[in-house]
Amino acid sequence: MKKLLLATLIACAVPMAAMAQEPAKAKTAAAAKPAAKAAAKPAAKSTTARATEHRKTPSRITRSAAKAVEEVTPIDTDTDVTLSPEDLEIAGRVYTGAIRCELGANVQVTADEKRPGFFNVQIQRTRYRMHPVASRTGAIRLEDPRAGALWLQLGNKSMLMNQKLGERLADECQSPQQTAMAEEIKKNPPKSLFEAADPAMKNTP
Repeated sequence: MKKLLLATLIACAVPMAAMAQEPAKAKTAAAAKPAAKAAAKPAAKSTTARATEHRKTPSRITRSAAKAVEEVTPIDTDTDVTLSPEDLEIAGRVYTGAIRCELGANVQVTADEKRPGFFNVQIQRTRYRMHPVASRTGAIRLEDPRAGALWLQLGNKSMLMNQKLGERLADECQSPQQTAMAEEIKKNPPKSLFEAADPAMKNTP
């Protein structure tokens, strides 16, 4: 009698256990669906990734902004200089000759005949031996690592400064080509409220 009762209880318990498992399986499947959808969606880009993409997007920079950036960019003090093909390409775009500046100053820029790509930049009795350096803004930049001097050439003007002394030696300097560009800007001012970027300036990442 006891064995018969025990067998009956076991027979009833098995279907009930199976019924109890069905809702649990349904809940697990329902929870798995949103998780699968979330996995299918591409992960949101981090702030760092978005910032990197923004830096890669070419952007224009105004002459005034380029001048401010280049003026505070430190001069490389390494005097053992070997010019790269990129440096020589920059050297080919340097304006040479007598360049007039504001306040009656004059700067003489002369290509070094003995060493291609190097220049002698002279103001009054002070002479600097300079070489081209790839700039952050695309502006043409010459540096004298020994004296700490910088010659910065933009589309419509140039500037000579001594970073070591923290002094501008000559400003608003213009070669004939730069004077012509300045006149063209006056005749056909940029449509934007900001200055147009120099044609010689390259977009940077």
